[in-house]
Amino acid sequence: MTRTSTSTSLDRGLFLVRLALGVVFVMHGWQKLAVFGHDGVTGMLGSLGIPFPGVNAVLITAAELGGGLALLLGAGTRIAAAVVAFSMFVAIATVHWKNGFFLPTGFEFALTLLLTNVAVIFTGAGAYSIDALVAGRRGTHVKTSPAPSFKAAA
Repeated sequence: MTRTSTSTSLDRGLFLVRLALGVVFVMHGWQKLAVFGHDGVTGMLGSLGIPFPGVNAVLITAAELGGGLALLLGAGTRIAAAVVAFSMFVAIATVHWKNGFFLPTGFEFALTLLLTNVAVIFTGAGAYSIDALVAGRRGTHVKTSPAPSFKAAA
């Protein structure tokens, strides 16, 4: 297949989006693991009324750290994006919504992360990823063309 400048630009853009998302989630996961620790995250989740805070502390830390690494590498990208998008949905619903839109405590950053991950779910990782490398070895092709148009049926 001949690559066009449009698909090359799309792949580069997807790489940069994954890089940004990956760094943010790795850092937040690392913060939960190394700075707050399990007890700190458990206490925070418990104070929010999240059920099973000890179990959910492990899950959110793993989701952010593991999901961020997967996004950086472009490995299992759609699944990783879905996991961290769900974590942002929960963060908005349980913490940020009541604080309004604007930072420092509002939901604008979590919403940006949520919607950007949803976009990655739709597009996939692009050519600069482990997903594309694996697909190439299997003889399948990773589609990186623009999204289909939504024209009204005649």
